[in-house]
Amino acid sequence: MIGLTGTSRLLKALADETRLRILHLLAREELSGTDLMEILNVGQSRISTHLTLLKEVGLVSDRRVGRRTHHSIAPGPAAGLWETALAAGGPTPEFEADLAGLDALRGRRQEARRAYFDRVAAHFGEVLLPGRTWEGLARALLQLAPRGRYLDVGIGDGLLTLMLAEVAETVSAVDISPEMLTQLERRARERGIENVEWIEGELEDLPLPDASHDCAVLSQALHHAARPERAVAEAWRVLAPGGRILVLDLLAHTEEWVRDKHQHAHLGFTEAALADILTSTGFADVRVQRAARDPQPPHFMTLVATGTRT
Repeated sequence: MIGLTGTSRLLKALADETRLRILHLLAREELSGTDLMEILNVGQSRISTHLTLLKEVGLVSDRRVGRRTHHSIAPGPAAGLWETALAAGGPTPEFEADLAGLDALRGRRQEARRAYFDRVAAHFGEVLLPGRTWEGLARALLQLAPRGRYLDVGIGDGLLTLMLAEVAETVSAVDISPEMLTQLERRARERGIENVEWIEGELEDLPLPDASHDCAVLSQALHHAARPERAVAEAWRVLAPGGRILVLDLLAHTEEWVRDKHQHAHLGFTEAALADILTSTGFADVRVQRAARDPQPPHFMTLVATGTRT
């Protein structure tokens, strides 16, 4: 209930052409005082006075967005009255002109966005942008992954293991290093992750039963295997029919120093060699493609390979 006094104040607030035009615009979208000044061609002090009055009678609400205040129609019993007043007036030249001004404002906003992206397009990948991280992208894409039993062979820093745990039914984390497993288990426990099984084991001799997983991931692990074919065969063995393998590894290179410094048994793989390893093992629908090139020298290239256990 608004009450007689409230109704009187409300009717007085509506008895002004500019205020009706403001309400007509705010019914379309949230606008700032500057936006209303531009559309209505009215000075800042007049717009502020009108908005203050409309806010006092409960017709308009506002919120701060950075340095600006954005205004919108306030929900409540007063809304029905001004809607009736607008409907009674019907389409007017003033309302039509205001909507044309609103369309022009939208067009300028869109043009400003387009101009920005045109300006940075050539160097967009090099610009530091809020929220633009590969980890964020990976987490988002993993939300599309089917919920199932995942195998992560060679856990590394464990980031992928923990991300898989967010979408998987279970994750079997296999690594040769008990210390790696211990450190990752501690991090998982701190995050309340409980669906990961920690398994010390070799890539080429997985301590897992046949057909026990739906997806096997070997991320930068295959080049550590003395016999890559054997490691892929083990992944095939533990996958259920229809299971998928995902291999991320390095394109063949000539950086011999990685053998001693990072214990690489192989200097990456060519596309053809990696595809042959998967197909000769029995995987179908094998695809191998170049995914990303390190920005820093020696600019290692990453390959992504996938296949299905038939």
